[in-house]
Amino acid sequence: MFKKILIANRGEIALRIIRACKELGIHTVAVYSEADRPSLHVRYADEAVCIGKSESSKSYLNIQAIVSAAEVTDAEAIHPGYGFFAENDHFADVCESCNIKFIGPAASSIRLMGNKSAAKDLCRKIQVPLVKGSEGTVKTIEEAKKIAEEVGYPILVKASAGGGGKGIREAHTPLALSNVFFTTKTEAEASFGNGDVYIEKLILEPRHIEFQIIADQNGNCVHLGERDCTIQRRHQKLIEESPSPVISSEQRRRMGSDAVKIAKEAGYVNAGTVEFLVDKDLNYYFMEMNTRIQVEHPVTEVITKMDLIKEQIRIAAGEKLSFRQEDIKINGHAFEARINAEDWENGFRPSPGMIHFCHLPGGRNVRMDSHIYSGYVIPPFYDSMIGKLITWGRDRKEAIRTMERALDELVIEGIKTTVPLTKRIFHDGNFISGAYSTSFMKEFMESSIQK
Repeated sequence: MFKKILIANRGEIALRIIRACKELGIHTVAVYSEADRPSLHVRYADEAVCIGKSESSKSYLNIQAIVSAAEVTDAEAIHPGYGFFAENDHFADVCESCNIKFIGPAASSIRLMGNKSAAKDLCRKIQVPLVKGSEGTVKTIEEAKKIAEEVGYPILVKASAGGGGKGIREAHTPLALSNVFFTTKTEAEASFGNGDVYIEKLILEPRHIEFQIIADQNGNCVHLGERDCTIQRRHQKLIEESPSPVISSEQRRRMGSDAVKIAKEAGYVNAGTVEFLVDKDLNYYFMEMNTRIQVEHPVTEVITKMDLIKEQIRIAAGEKLSFRQEDIKINGHAFEARINAEDWENGFRPSPGMIHFCHLPGGRNVRMDSHIYSGYVIPPFYDSMIGKLITWGRDRKEAIRTMERALDELVIEGIKTTVPLTKRIFHDGNFISGAYSTSFMKEFMESSIQK
């Protein structure tokens, strides 16, 4: 087992990893920007190294600074968390070349599954269902229009190297496609350094279902059930739950089996997530694979009684999985609500600033993963998520009621947050019934404005 791990991240996920390491008896090294000097991950790590100025590009996205911090502190491994370098194959390669263990999949797996076109080719090879679309990247607008006519409008133009909701645009007509095609290519080049795009049929009113997989270095791979991530705004997830209210035991078996098959074909090691779209008739289609721990991993932990961060570390240290597929049992129901520092009534505008008072909820079956505290100043340089509220119940109804109670207890004063919006969602009839699709937030916001 490792003696010392550096966490190449910030905020709640850095704290989450530090806690897991402490429970495993592993010393931790935090890295931080100048803006994050007062952050809790800096306080609670055994060591902390400043790696640059406030902007991400000069700190958390500075490979040389992070690797240097690992070397000077004698850290044997780096955990990237999510975001930043978590799915960066070059960073994984650099770590390995410096004899520092990257706690995640091999760079080759990140490259393969991070390229959406290549990932779809892999699924095509092993006969996992795919949405109709281009068989690879699309180079010209003429080719794009031909494929769109073949599969039928509406369609999606998607960046091959995309992720996090970026590099995805809809087109409902040939004229719209002409604009969307070039705009998506430009955004993809700017955001991911890769302007390749592909086309697929837009599935109307789908659900977004993902399967957590975990694999060791000895060829063992299991799935830990699904998470329903359908409640989204502009492809950004807001609320996740597990199990999905629409997936049957048989569908879970088939989808989970395909998720494992994909991971094995990719030679995947460590934790990852295979994402599917599910249409109105409950047919499912592979969408992408995220080669990292997910923001929403706690809902899986809550219903399976497993610590995914600890499992990641054990696998990276060469240990075998201590469980088999038949050992995985889904217990009860869990929700996660992302809490963002945003003014949701004014276009979800970021709301950085000082938190004058903060009270985090507690009690039975409530978990709050957050790095905020009274007096903490939220910097304007990073993602607006400031916490994740997770609740568990014996069934979905009880988990919803526990979430409602926990949201009432959560107090954050001095900034705008999405807590009031989340409360409204958990009281919405369509949400409570489980009868919703990815269009839920658009319809919900339009209804809220009319009221």
